[in-house]
Amino acid sequence: MSFYELATLDTVIFGAGKAAPGIEAWVAAGQGRLCGAWGTDIGTLNRVFVLRAFDSLAAMIEERERALRSDNPFGCTEHLMRLNMESYRALDFLPPVEPGSFGPIYEFRTYRTRINGIMPTMAKWAEAVPPREAYSKLTVAMYGLDGEPRLTQIWPYASLAARSEARGRSVTDGKWPPKGGPDWLTPDMTSQIALPLAFSPLK
Repeated sequence: MSFYELATLDTVIFGAGKAAPGIEAWVAAGQGRLCGAWGTDIGTLNRVFVLRAFDSLAAMIEERERALRSDNPFGCTEHLMRLNMESYRALDFLPPVEPGSFGPIYEFRTYRTRINGIMPTMAKWAEAVPPREAYSKLTVAMYGLDGEPRLTQIWPYASLAARSEARGRSVTDGKWPPKGGPDWLTPDMTSQIALPLAFSPLK
C-alpha cells in the first residue's frame, strides 16, 4: 500500500475528542487501512489528522467520493469547521506504514518543492534517510498527487526533548538534511506536533 490519503479535519474548539468516535466509525465502514489519527497540540490547534493507506488510486478516489457525497463525512460534521483531503504516494524506497508505539509525539512537516523538485528530492532522501533513522524513526515521507508539488513527512518521537536531541545530533553529525536536498525546496514549510487519538494504530 503506497497510496495514502491525509485528511485534515479542523474542528470547533476542543472538538477533536468529540469528533473522534464518529471518525473511528467512518473509517471502519470504508475502504483502505487506517494508519493513524492524531489531534494537534502545537501549531494549528483543534485539528485532526487521519492517515489511511490504499492499494490503488481507484480505491482512494472511491473513498474520497464517499466523503464528498455524504451528508455526514467522517461522521462528525457537527464538530467540523473545515475538511481537506489530500492524496499522496510514499517515496519509492520506503516500506508501508506499519502500526506500533513510536510516539507519542508525532511531527507533521510539509515542504513545498520547486515545480520540478519531486524526483530530485526523492533521490536525495533515498541516500539520507537510512543514516538519519539511526537518530529517530521515520513513519513516512510522501509526495502530493494533487495540489501544489509538496513533500509531507511524519516523524515520531518519545518526547519533545527527544525530538530536539535527534534533530540536533543528526545535523551536527552531518547526516541531515540530505546533501543538496534543500536546493529543491521552497521556503514554504510548515511543522505541527500532534498526539495519537485513542483509536489510532500508531501510538
